[in-house]
Amino acid sequence: MSIPELFERGGIAMWPLLLLSILAVGTILERIWFWSRILTREREVSGRVLEAARRDWGAAADIAQRSSILPMGRFLSSALKLQTPDPEVFRLALETSANEELAIMGKGDKILEAAIALSPLLGLLGTVLGLINSLGSIQISDLGSGDATAGTSLGISEALISTATGLIIAIISLAFYRLFQGFIFGQAKMFRQAGSELELLYRQSWAQGKVPAPSSPEPATNASSAVPSLTTPSPETSPL
Repeated sequence: MSIPELFERGGIAMWPLLLLSILAVGTILERIWFWSRILTREREVSGRVLEAARRDWGAAADIAQRSSILPMGRFLSSALKLQTPDPEVFRLALETSANEELAIMGKGDKILEAAIALSPLLGLLGTVLGLINSLGSIQISDLGSGDATAGTSLGISEALISTATGLIIAIISLAFYRLFQGFIFGQAKMFRQAGSELELLYRQSWAQGKVPAPSSPEPATNASSAVPSLTTPSPETSPL
């Protein structure tokens, strides 16, 4: 039996299941592309930034800025781009950026959660509707005959197609949802480790006075020195 035939025999519930499957597959492919770009490079970026921070904070900020295409680069750059902040402000910048990046990484989770929850229910609804149609077509006079038994069996098997379809969509969505959640958990752990180490280095530099202090405004000049004094004309230039 071909897929179009299965879809036709599955009943009306196959249409919302088709929509859910398209959304789920699109989300899964987009998330796979997203994670494939960053998983192999995040640890390298954090190592380079931390190594540079031990020697020169300006170089560390430059490396993080050039890696801002990656979540780890944006995370570390959020604090390093500040102008000599207080250590507490430095820590808050890291925490805020981590929350924003983790929220971006969870993009698409709602769609997968909807597919996981709704697909089995829609499949069950399709089965119930199929059974109603199958049993409703049986005449009382046909009960006990071979034709009625065969028709009922065929109607039940066709009604179960939607349930099987819904379960397949839910299982696939759940598998990738758990996989992506694991990636997010690992990323949060990496953020926590890199942020804690960077904050510790910054606090040590702050305590040792190695972090440049904010530039203070230039003192106001004396009015008497700012405005040139009036002098009497010299004898050579005085009028006769």
